[in-house]
Amino acid sequence: MKFLLNKSLATFSFLLLAIPVGHAEESAPVQRVSKTRLSPEVHGSISKGLEFLSKNQNSDGSWGQQNHPVADTSVALMAFMLQGHVPSRGKYGRNMDRAIAYLINVGKKGNQGYMGTPRNHGGMYEHGLAILALSEAWGQSTHPDLRNTLKRAVDITIHAQNHQGGWRYNPEPRDADLSMTVMQTVALNSAKEAGISVPDATLDKAVKYVLYCQDKNSGGFGYSGPSGPGFARTCAGVMSLIMCGQRNHPAVKRGIRFMHAYPEQKFNGGSHFLYANYYAVQCMYQSGEEDFNSYYPYVSQSLLAKQRDNGSWSIQEGEVYSTGMAILILGVPYRFLPIYQR
Repeated sequence: MKFLLNKSLATFSFLLLAIPVGHAEESAPVQRVSKTRLSPEVHGSISKGLEFLSKNQNSDGSWGQQNHPVADTSVALMAFMLQGHVPSRGKYGRNMDRAIAYLINVGKKGNQGYMGTPRNHGGMYEHGLAILALSEAWGQSTHPDLRNTLKRAVDITIHAQNHQGGWRYNPEPRDADLSMTVMQTVALNSAKEAGISVPDATLDKAVKYVLYCQDKNSGGFGYSGPSGPGFARTCAGVMSLIMCGQRNHPAVKRGIRFMHAYPEQKFNGGSHFLYANYYAVQCMYQSGEEDFNSYYPYVSQSLLAKQRDNGSWSIQEGEVYSTGMAILILGVPYRFLPIYQR
């Protein structure tokens, strides 16, 4: 099973984006959650997907295959939190507890908290996803080692930023690309939201690199510079800027126009369908009701049509990844994750 950790799919960087609201550092966040109405069809689809995940968790608490268990586990864990499920409580509380314990154990075994799977070419993707998932679980989980695991992982990311402000496949400050930079920016912002100390200078440098990757003529973003702008990269770049407080920056407005103008195939397929629409839906949600309502119905109907009878999706990267990502796209209106709040 391929994953966006692989070089051939190196435009992956998830995850879940938020607008920082200034929690006191080193303290558990107060989560301000709210819920907007989803259609019964979408709600049922998400519930079926979560039921599939609950029945296919590995004995060690992870999900997915051996190639990238940290990434699959992080995505699955966030899918449960998206619908408002809480560790240690309710129908899926045990599943979530086991997943959190697995991620923390990986952090303990890693090199000073590094959470990437060593055999993966792009272990920093997994590392960033684990930071993201544990940050979103912060304040819900009672696991005593969560905070220290998260702090060590964040420190590794901070020290791996290169001179341009970006990140690459390994936890060392060498070269950079937009996909990996967005992933680490997402992770650091979520950790900061959770109360972990993240220097403003680190995020400011990341913003400069993301801006460097935009082609100002088209509004699209390239992989390691402004050349070759693409839809998925643009969605990721725009959302990372919004998350870093640049909502009204001209680059964001140019990027949104690029996304709207992109052909309708964006709703149905493409080599990075899940990755692109994961970010696109969040961009449109953050941009406002009009943009969101002009986008979400199309991608949600496309995903509903792709769901299998057992509740899973298998669109590009295997059942766990596809199912988790589909749920995260469909469930944006829930707003139970802090990252989905405006």
